[in-house]
Amino acid sequence: MSPGDEHDSFGGVGGSGQTRTRLPEGNSGDVYGGARRPVRSSRSLITVVGVVVLLVAAIAFANRGETEPTDTAGPRAGTPGSTAPTSATGVRPVTGKNGQIPTGYAHDDQGAQSAATNYAVALGSVEMFQDGPRARIVRAIHDPAIAEGLVKQLDASYTADFLASIGLDANGGAPAGMTFVSRTIPVGTKVRNYTDTSATVEVWCTGLVGLAGAGSTKPVTSTWFTITEKLKWVGGDWRVESSTQNEGPTPVNGDNRASMADEIASAVEGYGGFTYAR
Repeated sequence: MSPGDEHDSFGGVGGSGQTRTRLPEGNSGDVYGGARRPVRSSRSLITVVGVVVLLVAAIAFANRGETEPTDTAGPRAGTPGSTAPTSATGVRPVTGKNGQIPTGYAHDDQGAQSAATNYAVALGSVEMFQDGPRARIVRAIHDPAIAEGLVKQLDASYTADFLASIGLDANGGAPAGMTFVSRTIPVGTKVRNYTDTSATVEVWCTGLVGLAGAGSTKPVTSTWFTITEKLKWVGGDWRVESSTQNEGPTPVNGDNRASMADEIASAVEGYGGFTYAR
């Protein structure tokens, strides 16, 4: 696959309940309209992995413009697809981190949902556009059997020409005076299938992508999409084995006034993200 593969094309929520956010992770006249993310279907070792979906999203954009305390509660019982409480349980979602990425998920369906959600956030981050950080993310969250091949494929895809087409330099940096925005914000999760060794989880998300700054020709826009991740229990944790993405469900746009570019840049730089837990 190359960045030019797709230029025109980029699930409901229920069952076991919505994803909830926990554990803040620090601080981390423009009109922003809605953008469509292409749909990509997985068929090979490289194209099946969810990180490739982010690359496709970027293509569409180009064309239009601490260590955590140990979880002593142990695995939580539950049947995938059954009604689950929507209030916070007080059980921490993870027991540690691999770099900035939460790891050490419970070996149950709730742990799989937490893993899929946090992995979706990592794959939708600005760091995915930078060689070193991108490789660390891919290795941290994917099945080791496919991670290295994926790193090589992505390195070949995020070329200087491709990055330039979305307004970034060869290192994935934004132009002076501008802020590159790429965030995935999960709304809810649903377990499709679950066994002791595998799980299929849908993550309904909204996202932000674009360049915020005076004179930007690629303003930050919002999107809605559902990522379906197939996870595998490997080495005592859930890892991504493959994923696909579909557009929506998409709500009707509200009547909010579109913010100026400097407001968007300030918000992205001033509001930190979260570790997500089912």
